[in-house]
Amino acid sequence: MLVIVAPGQGAQTPGFLTPWLEDPAFAARFEWLSTVAGLDLVEHGTTSDAETIRATEVAQPLLVATGLVAALQLFPHPGDAFDRIEQLAALKADPPAKARLMPLSVAGAFHTHHMAPAVDHLASLARSVSVHDPRTRVISNRDGRVVHDGRDVLARIVGQIASPVRWDLCMETMADLGVTGVLEMPPAGTLTGILKRQLKGVETFALKSPDQLDEARAFCDRHGESAGMETTPTWRMVVSPAKGTFHLDAEAADRDVLSAGAPIGGVASLRDTVSVTAAHGGQVVEWLVEDGDLVSPGQPLLRLHPEGAA
Repeated sequence: MLVIVAPGQGAQTPGFLTPWLEDPAFAARFEWLSTVAGLDLVEHGTTSDAETIRATEVAQPLLVATGLVAALQLFPHPGDAFDRIEQLAALKADPPAKARLMPLSVAGAFHTHHMAPAVDHLASLARSVSVHDPRTRVISNRDGRVVHDGRDVLARIVGQIASPVRWDLCMETMADLGVTGVLEMPPAGTLTGILKRQLKGVETFALKSPDQLDEARAFCDRHGESAGMETTPTWRMVVSPAKGTFHLDAEAADRDVLSAGAPIGGVASLRDTVSVTAAHGGQVVEWLVEDGDLVSPGQPLLRLHPEGAA
């Protein structure tokens, strides 16, 4: 199984985009995204200095655009926080035992409660975004759970601004899924560096320059697998968000039709119990697990036909 990851703010370095823009297709797509963003991302990825690309309004679109366009090269067809930074000084003066602290090249206290005022604003903007359910498993870095509902994915992205990045839980889920290879999008190296230390035996690939594309495609061929979903499915699958023991909801077990959002049960682990719902609802085709079964992240639990939903 293959996992593709993309680094966040702090991974950018001056000029990192220069070799990528030598490819005409990459350059054309990147220039289009620059127009959409209303920002000269080409300049910022090639000639802007470290201080300039540290700013959030530059770093975020620059890194997102780079990851998206690099993925297309691989798969062509598919403000209140600034007055708190003394907290960082206090942490540096008295760090946790055995911790190694390293400053990141970011412009704000992202993924902390200091960013809470920004969540409501972004949530209001997100209401205009149309979403589709992912056709492959998505691991949320909020809690390491597998998410298979497009609306939930978007909500988690919005909330993540003020929530910690639980990369440790993501790696636990990767291990539970039996991942064999992890490919990191450019500017690569940060996440695969951590993975090498934590997931022994998992092959990693840091995609840093366009001359690695053929090798990266071969890496994907070695580790990739079918998503197990048709392009135009006639049914929907409810999958487990985590590893644990599945407990079937008694009312759901007796129903032939489930409404959107109806609970179907929960997955209990040593950490907590995660509720599972039929996000879209529909006619029950078949249960794929029984009460008390052990399940893994992303494992199908229930198959639903979208017609006949209340």
